[in-house]
Amino acid sequence: MQVTLVETPVNIERLLQIARGDRPADLLFRDTRLVNVFAGEVVRTDFAVADGHVVGFGTYAAEEVIDLAGRIVAPGFIDAHVHIESAMVGPAQFARAVLPQGTTTVIADPHEIANVLGSTGIDYMLTAGRHAPLNFFFSLPSCVPATHMETAGARLTTAELSAYATHPRIVALAEMMNYPGVVNADPDVLAKIATLRAAGKPVDGHAPGLAGALLHAYLVPGIGSDHECTTAAEATEKLAAGMHIMVREGTGARNLNDLLPMITDRTARRMMWCTDDRHCHDLLAQGHIAGMMRRAVDAGMDPIVAIQMATLNPAEYFRLDRVGAVAPGRRADLVVLDDLRDPQVRDVYFGGRLAARDGQLVEMGFATPVDPVPSSMHVAADQLDFRVPATGRRMRMIQVVPDQIVTRSIVVDAVIREGLAVADPDQDIAKIAVVERHQGSGRIGLGFVRGFGLRRGTLAGTVAHDSHNIIVVGVRDADMHAAVVELVHMGGGLVAVDQGKTIARLALPVAGLMSGLSVEGVCGRLDGLLDAARGLGTSLADPFMTLSFMALPVIPDLKLTDHGLVDVGAFNVVPLFV
Repeated sequence: MQVTLVETPVNIERLLQIARGDRPADLLFRDTRLVNVFAGEVVRTDFAVADGHVVGFGTYAAEEVIDLAGRIVAPGFIDAHVHIESAMVGPAQFARAVLPQGTTTVIADPHEIANVLGSTGIDYMLTAGRHAPLNFFFSLPSCVPATHMETAGARLTTAELSAYATHPRIVALAEMMNYPGVVNADPDVLAKIATLRAAGKPVDGHAPGLAGALLHAYLVPGIGSDHECTTAAEATEKLAAGMHIMVREGTGARNLNDLLPMITDRTARRMMWCTDDRHCHDLLAQGHIAGMMRRAVDAGMDPIVAIQMATLNPAEYFRLDRVGAVAPGRRADLVVLDDLRDPQVRDVYFGGRLAARDGQLVEMGFATPVDPVPSSMHVAADQLDFRVPATGRRMRMIQVVPDQIVTRSIVVDAVIREGLAVADPDQDIAKIAVVERHQGSGRIGLGFVRGFGLRRGTLAGTVAHDSHNIIVVGVRDADMHAAVVELVHMGGGLVAVDQGKTIARLALPVAGLMSGLSVEGVCGRLDGLLDAARGLGTSLADPFMTLSFMALPVIPDLKLTDHGLVDVGAFNVVPLFV
């Protein structure tokens, strides 16, 4: 079955004829309890659909009648901010995973793939999204590269972003992480904001912990939202200052429980749900937006408010007038529920066609497969040298904080053998390296880390926020070398290596970030990798996720990039030895 996507042209004259009753509709949904998100109430009514759009309420002649026998109908749900790449699948497989859960629209930030491939990555996501049964809208990555202390695969300037500003599926400037650039009037940062605002599109924020005068300065150029609030007090201050608040429940950052107390009848219309980064296991086990709504309703939230936050609120914020409500002229993206107080998704209609029933996807039509992206692996094996000459006796070391993306900076005695600083499993000291993979520079950042618990072997991957160079942690240089060679051969991915042999792997050939497998297939490979990692000694719940954030130089305290160790507080590269 071929589906009607949001960008499909609408025959207004035909819809007007059907709305007037001059010709029959395609579908009549009979005896529904419709959640009217405008009025904030449930109304018993029939409604008609033609060409994938709602045309009117009441009695209509129709080619087909679907009697819902008093079941509840809500608009399809919207994820206001998500990085699809975090699920390690492309748009098509992401759609297959979330559509049966009632999500029919997402606002995706292709920040990860853009840091690898630049505008080529944005084009890939736009094209792949057009071929999948979901309304894929995108926000433009605002910070590529994220910092000057790492090597990304691209640099997106204001001129390059402006080429996308009027694209109909580009709906915002994505999270502006460079808050110092905003408040200190960096010309390039302000130009990016002005370009999207001139195109009539909102600017999303990213301002964890920002308050007072700095927050006010951050908002002056027109930043409109934030998804980084971790406390009710922070969200309340930002909302009072004019921001729209996205309540996030991802894998690495879970804020729903902490923010629920500030969601009231007075605040809710400026709030919405988002998942940000949700890994494949959580997509399957915890669901998507519907799962967040169920938790909120279980905690006492008015279910109609929860639905408004999943539909009308993000549609209005992103100025999307064809989704977000069941109303004349809007797409017939519909979710059928049995119980408003227990919003379990029964049926999902996408553009007026049945897309899923009882959690199972109905066969959907897909267009021609997307062309592959160019290789993102530019590493020569003969350039790999993980030796660390001991130029001192004491060294800085990264201390892992379990289940957190922050780290600690500690100073320890180096373990020195034959003039080289080495790993020591007995002290839980592993070597960590970041290998630049975008430009073939041969640059390698080297350091040491405590907290992975490896007794032997190596873990490595090309998912390493935000620049996604190769990151590898191990106790033997030979295994680290073998892991990087294997990643290059795979075109990117995740590997576990022991005694020079790959013992588990997940290929991510799309920019080193995404697989062609289904979400279930990716989870199966990840389970194998986690089992292998535990066999190598680690007790971390997800050592590959932990590893992926060891190269993120905007999250305290000490991180590693291809430029070397980064003291995040000082925002400088610092030497290993002290």
